[in-house]
Amino acid sequence: MKRLAVYCGSATPADPLYIEGARALGRTLAERGIGLVYGGGRTGLMGAIADGALERGGEVIGVIPQALVDAEVAHRGLTELHVVQGMHQRKQMFTDLADGFVTIPGGTGTMDELWEALSWAQLGYHADPVGLLNTAGYYDHLIAFWEKMGEVGFLRPQHRDLLIVADTLDGLLDRMAEHVPTQPIVRMNASDL
Repeated sequence: MKRLAVYCGSATPADPLYIEGARALGRTLAERGIGLVYGGGRTGLMGAIADGALERGGEVIGVIPQALVDAEVAHRGLTELHVVQGMHQRKQMFTDLADGFVTIPGGTGTMDELWEALSWAQLGYHADPVGLLNTAGYYDHLIAFWEKMGEVGFLRPQHRDLLIVADTLDGLLDRMAEHVPTQPIVRMNASDL
């Protein structure tokens, strides 16, 4: 993996654990020689992950919609900052620039990005690993929901492993490096659907 897109919140939660975790992820990516592609913001977890990677001399590529640049939340100290017109272009650029996706705590926008990465992997629009770092149990309920989709039959057996989950950063990155793509929907027979 040469670059990872990281999805995370632009908010700053009261518990410093989340900011510290984001900064540690940025530092770790830089130390492993993995470039960071992220939302281009300077606030919250976004700013922390970028700053962590920059502290260690890492490549940091931001992709941010013009509306957020206008709101003055863009991080101006990045390796590259790409300004796009909207969220669809942003997510497409994440996919084009990265070799995998990591989701750390965040809100609605983070969930949108995670589900699109998973959906695109399931369909076959990309074959990259999609990781979820379950910091302090933040995603316990989402993981249970993912499992429920499989139990009920809305998630095919060959796609249940698309979401790579770990509680530790090193464990997640190691598992993502071992990722083997599954059979996407576009390569399945209609009878398998």
